[in-house]
Amino acid sequence: MELAKAAETNGFHGLWFAENPFDRGALPAAASCALATNRVAIGIGVFNPYNRHPTLMAMEIGALDELAQGRARLGIGSGIAAATGRMGLSADRPLAAVRDAFTIVRAMLRGEEVAHVGRLFSADRAKLAFRPFRQEIPLLMAARGEQALALCGKIADGLLISNMCPPEFTRRAVEAVVDSARAANRLPPIEIVQYLPCAVRRDRSEAYELAKTAIGEMLPGYWALAQRSAAARAALLRAADLSEADFERAVGRLRVGEGPAEVVDERFVAAFAIAGTPADCLAQARRYRAAGASELALTFVGTHPEAALEALAQALGTADAKQFAQK
Repeated sequence: MELAKAAETNGFHGLWFAENPFDRGALPAAASCALATNRVAIGIGVFNPYNRHPTLMAMEIGALDELAQGRARLGIGSGIAAATGRMGLSADRPLAAVRDAFTIVRAMLRGEEVAHVGRLFSADRAKLAFRPFRQEIPLLMAARGEQALALCGKIADGLLISNMCPPEFTRRAVEAVVDSARAANRLPPIEIVQYLPCAVRRDRSEAYELAKTAIGEMLPGYWALAQRSAAARAALLRAADLSEADFERAVGRLRVGEGPAEVVDERFVAAFAIAGTPADCLAQARRYRAAGASELALTFVGTHPEAALEALAQALGTADAKQFAQK
């Protein structure tokens, strides 16, 4: 809640709450931060239909949007197959699952009674017992593979891009979503939200050490996912300066206990984080903007995240003032 208030005070646009299997559920924190703030958007990124039926998604995001007075956003994705298996749930036909979820959630949020027989999820005369605060809550889709990106262009209001996706992937993903939307005679989604770890320090070397630690914690899990998912593998390998051998070598060293500072070099930081001085971070953020991202969901790593986001906001304000003066 303190971080949410600091984000609002410093002019940030929104907050995103990831919900990872077996970690803390997102809703208590999202609801608390909705009450602690007045302006920032409150995003859930993401809910998964395999462990949260689409009718329940509609109930929960509808209630959160009411609490936040129209500031909620919802991301839907189906990319946690290994975890759903540990829950005793099947993760078959993930694209059909997401399509069913969008159909049911969107209709229920519009106040409609839904009779939908889906390939994975269905609803029989399902209707919210309360009037949603808004009928058009933005629904974003988490996507990485070509088929998923194409579906995003056809049905979603925006795209959510995971951590550990380099700018080269962002550019290709946005192109795929835009092409799909145009082929379906839809306006392309305008919200392209990318998750990234962010380390802001006056001392660039200190910031890089923090970013290396964050990447080192994520890398083995994402590389393991890449062995099961061609889409995850392709996303990682789009990093311009890193080869498959680089990933294998780094993951092998991390798994035997070497520290991230020794294993993760600056090529990984450039591909998968925003790090350095406030000015460095803004320059790196512009790479993602140029690739098509409209919003960066930054996880401020290290201690004192409020101070880090304040430093970044101040640098952005200074940069905006200089740009305005030049015009």
